[in-house]
Amino acid sequence: VFEAEKVDLLAELDNMSASEFFETYSGALGMNTEIQERIAQIPSFALNMISKDDIRQLLQAALPEVRGGSFEKNLRDMGLSDVDSPSAIYIYPKNFEAKERITQIIADYNASQDDEDQIRYTDYVGLLMSSVTNIINAISYVLIAFVSVSLVVSSIMIGIITYISVLERTKEIGILRALGASKRDISRVFTAETLIIGLVAGALGILITWLLTFPINAVIHALTDVNAAAVLPVRGALILVVISMLLTVAAGVIPSVMAARKDPVVALRTE
Repeated sequence: VFEAEKVDLLAELDNMSASEFFETYSGALGMNTEIQERIAQIPSFALNMISKDDIRQLLQAALPEVRGGSFEKNLRDMGLSDVDSPSAIYIYPKNFEAKERITQIIADYNASQDDEDQIRYTDYVGLLMSSVTNIINAISYVLIAFVSVSLVVSSIMIGIITYISVLERTKEIGILRALGASKRDISRVFTAETLIIGLVAGALGILITWLLTFPINAVIHALTDVNAAAVLPVRGALILVVISMLLTVAAGVIPSVMAARKDPVVALRTE
């Protein structure tokens, strides 16, 4: 490898004039600024009159630290490693399964080696995925916070609506109590109403969400060429409906108890 590179470099230098050589390599060879400025002031035709022996002597005077170096040594000093003793190896797995297998192989090898003989590696894909996962988790926590606030506000609104319903139906409650309905029966009436509200609200929310998955998937597919990005699992939908029903029932507990405790005589006098 070194010989082939050496031949190519020598061929390039043989076909290069002295002015082109100094213009191209004066900075790369580490000449100080003063020498570069002096060379830049020399006309091109004058530089082209310099012989190769003169160039060699000039380089030895300007670069005394490399006079004892070789082509291979200079390449190594510039960062080139020997093929037989590489400083690093880059592995590009074809998929995530292959990456996991490679990681496991390295882990098994390191487990049987001393600290100085273990392989040190950096999983760039793993670092990237970890960063993406952290970002997604942060966004998820923010969304969960917004959803929690909306659920609390919705529960309060349901409780207020149920309480208003109790106030508007006070006389109806008095009639039911006069006909023999117990406090538990009155409480069950309002609990059933809030339960139905939760069921209908949850079902409508799931239906709207399911319908929105189609345009969302179409937009994502058009932008990223990814199929079936947004899905609504049946189990998750059922759990959400149950949560909606439980929240509405919990929000209507206090108004239901207040309705059950009303005095029938006072309720019948209410207009």
